[in-house]
Amino acid sequence: MYYFENGGKKLRSKILILRFPEDQAHEALVCNLAKDFRLTFAILHAEILPRKEGLLVLDLSGPAANFDSGVKYLKEKGVSVKTAAQEIIRDEASCVHCGACTAVCLTQALYIKRPEMTVEFDQDKCSACELCVVTCPVKAMIASPKNENFF
Repeated sequence: MYYFENGGKKLRSKILILRFPEDQAHEALVCNLAKDFRLTFAILHAEILPRKEGLLVLDLSGPAANFDSGVKYLKEKGVSVKTAAQEIIRDEASCVHCGACTAVCLTQALYIKRPEMTVEFDQDKCSACELCVVTCPVKAMIASPKNENFF
């Protein structure tokens, strides 16, 4: 989380991972953050998952009070809000090296090592977007908080 001053106003910027329930996945909730709460955002990743719930990773910025009100608004609408203060861990014993996770990894933290054809995980490149977690058929990829710094 970043705090900075702009003309005497405290501003906040944080990368958030939002999970939208199926009934909210097609609503303009993030647009309302800009319109109603004067927040700015950069969409880092967006996806409608197989069960039709939405996943959105965004960098959200704005006045601290508005930021908190905007996050509260999302939660009231049933959106799960987490900070990116988490890490992805691979359970080596469960991984079958199928490669499904490599297809969705935007940062190439997960890749196939050749000629061995094993899946390798470079945690330093991981953005903790959780796409591998929902994709892994054997649930070898696990999202784990670095601390309890959730909203």
